[in-house]
Amino acid sequence: MAVNLVPGRVTRLVLDRPERRNALSLAVMRELIGHLDRVSVDASVRVVVVEGTGPAFSAGHDIAEMIEHPDQAFYEELFSTCVEMMRRIRALPQPVLAKVHGVATAAGCQLVAACDLAVAAEDARFATPGVRIGLFCSTPMVPVARAVGRKRALEMLLTGEMIDARTAAEWGLVNRVVPADQLDDEVRALAEQIAESSASVLALGKRAFYEQEHLAEADAYALTCPVMVDNARREAAQEGMRAFLAKRAPTWPD
Repeated sequence: MAVNLVPGRVTRLVLDRPERRNALSLAVMRELIGHLDRVSVDASVRVVVVEGTGPAFSAGHDIAEMIEHPDQAFYEELFSTCVEMMRRIRALPQPVLAKVHGVATAAGCQLVAACDLAVAAEDARFATPGVRIGLFCSTPMVPVARAVGRKRALEMLLTGEMIDARTAAEWGLVNRVVPADQLDDEVRALAEQIAESSASVLALGKRAFYEQEHLAEADAYALTCPVMVDNARREAAQEGMRAFLAKRAPTWPD
């Protein structure tokens, strides 16, 4: 298995191809999609953490595999599977947190950007370097540009240069940067903090966020106001408000 699933309230999906710097081969992406599908219907899972073993988070697509299969049908399947994987992360009811160390390049950088949140070690580096091998990072630029903005994304895409973790945080690609020896603790604490909330409310809020993200303000309010009405009437909200008034911890119904 190239992707290990470590179950729990905070479930970990661990890329485990350290000898290939966790390259995202077609088989790896299919495996990851399968795990995401299983997690999506598991009511016990509150948060998902994506991480990698060895020296890198992920170096992107497996170039050796791409050279072995230089036909159109393979490339169509490879890149459409990658897009499907990224969209499954976005559609997953649970928040997804990237735990980044080493390098996250090309589709690996795309994976970080596609996750809802990201925490990076100080030694982490990020790049979309496809232009340097004649393969522009066209699909990685979709979530990367949405995370960092047009000018910064184009600088990454056109130069292929690495950015360090602090720059990635300043640009909005990751949320937090911590010393490498504190990465595990920081990710665990953030994931557990999120996991304290109602699973159904987390799912509702995540879905609404991405649905309104690129709408005009009036359209965004038109979408989110009914969501608030629906949310307020749910038992989770009623329990949360009762607990707040009673100055006690809520007992979520899900």
